[in-house]
Amino acid sequence: MVTKEQIQKRIQSQIEGALIQVSDLTGEQNHYEVHVNCSTLKDLSRIEQHKKIMGIFSEELKSGEIHALSIKVQAS
Repeated sequence: MVTKEQIQKRIQSQIEGALIQVSDLTGEQNHYEVHVNCSTLKDLSRIEQHKKIMGIFSEELKSGEIHALSIKVQAS
């Protein structure tokens, strides 16, 4: 199982300067909502932002370890 803390650390290691807030939506550690605030994402489209974040967890999403990952990005 992937914890909220692991998700936060992985995003921070891949996206420099990102402020991350992770919520476990079901309490079962497989449905998460991630809020990312990072100015380095501002030049990307919303789709590109989401692809970048989803790509960090591609293995977990493929295996079903993470079933759902909702992403909210604020790129200021």
